[in-house]
Amino acid sequence: MSADPHVHVARSPWWFKLLGRMLEPWVRIKRDPAEPTTLLHSGVAVCYAIERDGTSDALILERACREAGLPSPMQLLDLPVRRRRSVFSLSRREGWLFGRTDARGPKEPIGQLIRALEDDPTRDIQIVPVSIYVGRAPNRESGWFSVLFAENWLVVGRFRRMLALLLNGRDTVVHFSTPVSLRAVLAESGGLTPERLTRKIARVLRTHFRRIRAAVIGPDLSHRRTVVDAVLNTGPVRDAIAATASKENITLAKAQRRARDFALEIAADYSHPVVRSSSFLLSNFWNKLYDGIAMHHFDKARAAAPGHEVVYVPCHRSHTDYLLLSYQLHHSGVVPPHIAAGVNLNLPVVGPILRRGGAFFLRRSFKGNALYSVVFNEYLAQLVDRGVPLEYFIEGGRSRTGRLLAPRAGMLAMTLRAFLRAPRRPVMFQPVYIGYEKLMEGKSYIGELSGKPKEKESLLGLIRGLKVLRQRYGHVTLNFGEPILLTPMLDEAAPNWREATADPDVKPEWMNSVVDDLAERIQVNINRAADVNPINLLALALLATPKHAMAENDLLAQLELSKALLQELPYSDRVTVTPMNPQGIIAYGEQMGWIRRVRHPLGDVLVTDGEQAVLLSYFRNNVLHLHAAAAWVAACFLNNRRMSRSSVLRLGRIIYPFIQGELFLPWDEDGFADQLQHTIEFFVRRGLLETSAEGRVLERGPGQDDGAYQLRVIARAMLQAFERYYIAIAALVKNGPHTMSAGELETACTLTAQRLSLLNELSAPEFFDKALFRGFIQKLREAKVVWTDNAGKLDFSDALEDMVRDARVILAREVRHSILKITPGGENERDLDARPPVDPDDGSAGESLHDRHVANEHTRHDRPH
Repeated sequence: MSADPHVHVARSPWWFKLLGRMLEPWVRIKRDPAEPTTLLHSGVAVCYAIERDGTSDALILERACREAGLPSPMQLLDLPVRRRRSVFSLSRREGWLFGRTDARGPKEPIGQLIRALEDDPTRDIQIVPVSIYVGRAPNRESGWFSVLFAENWLVVGRFRRMLALLLNGRDTVVHFSTPVSLRAVLAESGGLTPERLTRKIARVLRTHFRRIRAAVIGPDLSHRRTVVDAVLNTGPVRDAIAATASKENITLAKAQRRARDFALEIAADYSHPVVRSSSFLLSNFWNKLYDGIAMHHFDKARAAAPGHEVVYVPCHRSHTDYLLLSYQLHHSGVVPPHIAAGVNLNLPVVGPILRRGGAFFLRRSFKGNALYSVVFNEYLAQLVDRGVPLEYFIEGGRSRTGRLLAPRAGMLAMTLRAFLRAPRRPVMFQPVYIGYEKLMEGKSYIGELSGKPKEKESLLGLIRGLKVLRQRYGHVTLNFGEPILLTPMLDEAAPNWREATADPDVKPEWMNSVVDDLAERIQVNINRAADVNPINLLALALLATPKHAMAENDLLAQLELSKALLQELPYSDRVTVTPMNPQGIIAYGEQMGWIRRVRHPLGDVLVTDGEQAVLLSYFRNNVLHLHAAAAWVAACFLNNRRMSRSSVLRLGRIIYPFIQGELFLPWDEDGFADQLQHTIEFFVRRGLLETSAEGRVLERGPGQDDGAYQLRVIARAMLQAFERYYIAIAALVKNGPHTMSAGELETACTLTAQRLSLLNELSAPEFFDKALFRGFIQKLREAKVVWTDNAGKLDFSDALEDMVRDARVILAREVRHSILKITPGGENERDLDARPPVDPDDGSAGESLHDRHVANEHTRHDRPH
């Protein structure tokens, strides 16, 4: 960086150097960014602005600049009235030990800088705001006492600052912000007088430092009781109190006490010391539990956050989701969010700790309690208005299957209403994908999916559950997805949204569609940020075989194919894939206890069986959406040797809305067709398919061929979904129109799937998940294939019968016959299955190879390699 002629290097006073040497062993500096020299403009004089006056801050700044290769804050600036140093603070203290803070501090140095530029039009000065935080996040090397003297919003005296340095100096963060050209500010000042411009610059700098401090250590929250009082004093809550008193014939005072009890039940009691203490504890907890926690694309999320009300919307797979995200954000220098937690977690001892960590509690249902609903809405509005970052799970509960659940948009709707009432700060929704390699709750999930009642949370249950800490749970990954900005969505959906009334009882007609679209985008963006770990890949391969076993060479080839598919046809730029090679993946799976090796002279076999196979289905489902296009193409060749490309695409368009609704895929029908085309070309390049008739006809090898085997493994990742669809449409067609309600159809489908699962020993409990059948029936309704008549029974179009016939392309005859035999209905299975496919001349051979496929898979493990 070239020197500026108006800057004079000065030697620091001897006492300043001495203090610096004395302080050095106690302070360890972390710069943000790590290389701040990239922020500065070459050849322009530098003047640093810090938040508060103090020798310790000057010493820390000087050392940080020296270590980063930046100009020293101790150098002189050559001004008409020469500034002693190239640094000024926004506040200063008069006196040495007990002097008061003088907020007029920055006016004099800023005024000097402005006058210097007015006198010399050829020069410029860049002001670099620098934020210094001592003890923002004590780590496991810190002591408990240190949290009392960590960074907060209080303006502390010199003695307290000295204690903070001695206790927390090893956790000092120096944040360099983008410099501001004072010459550019002058040019844009619009003729302001130097005095007014000085005040404006000082005000902008104070706002900047407050925003950075809020992002690093959290907003300056009032005491919980103050927030509660603000909620109770809002007009909607006062009206609801009066309405409750009148309706229930109770006194106004009693209704007010009830409202206050509701508010206290809900409200968080955020405490910086508790958050730091929890961070201290969790560092050891995670080290005992996990082998590592990784975050990807966090820098993009942090860069987009300033100036926004940030709402973190992660997927929900474990109780540790709450803690993991908050811990990682805090550890990375971002304030932990306030978390919407179910009131079932407000347990003795645990509840108060969660509340002081930022949790606020809500009941599962607001129905029948208008006062509670109004109080909760107003509390949420207070958080949004104060700029408090939020976190909630729009799935409503933890996923028991590994798939994203259908969203429950209540919290999204309340957030939108809060924003519409006071749209001062734009809202940004930040999707987060959380990926595990083993779950603490895995066994309980299996029990619940198999029909056992969900165990109610209790302190005793939590104590009993501590035995899970004896195990290791591998690695955890947090991937930050593409953020979703609310304002552009509103501009697109309702250009006049700014005219929407703030009356909480009035609901704009476009509200529901915007909330539904927002929920859908969040789920899509979570899936677009998936992490593919070694356990996901093993589950995809092994669960696609009848006995959940593969010869080692076959498994190595399948893992290599899966990784190549993900890398050559990337689902999105935010998907991450394990760097392990196939050999490493198998070794890691054995180490984690997910698979076991069976030694054999003709080649080892890798197996997952029993409960492990059922648990693995969870991790297969985590990434099933990434293989949806490939699974569809491969499934077209399960029972067909040859098939036209056009039929693969045509049937893919028909099936896509149902896959999309279940897996939250990102494409429209044309986009999915393009993805199918790319997938076909990938399979052709890999030799799994061959083309003829100028590329119009596709053909796979014979059943015993390696390529055909690999296609079968890929196809069977989604085969159970296609079988579920067939169960639903077959049940409806067999029974005929106007005979079943939607609820009756769901029950019939669930019972059929349960019985089929028992007969075939399926290792996926979600196969008979009623919610999946409900979602499929809803998609049929949206497509106008099925509708409800005046009597509440289902009627359908001819398109549904076409779907039954098209299923012959994908599902083997014996699978279809098994489903038809079990499914209750009036029409016999021969009549339903005897109809020809829609396109008999589409280029497919029409042969059923299912029996030969099964025989090949049973004998394949005995082949020498």
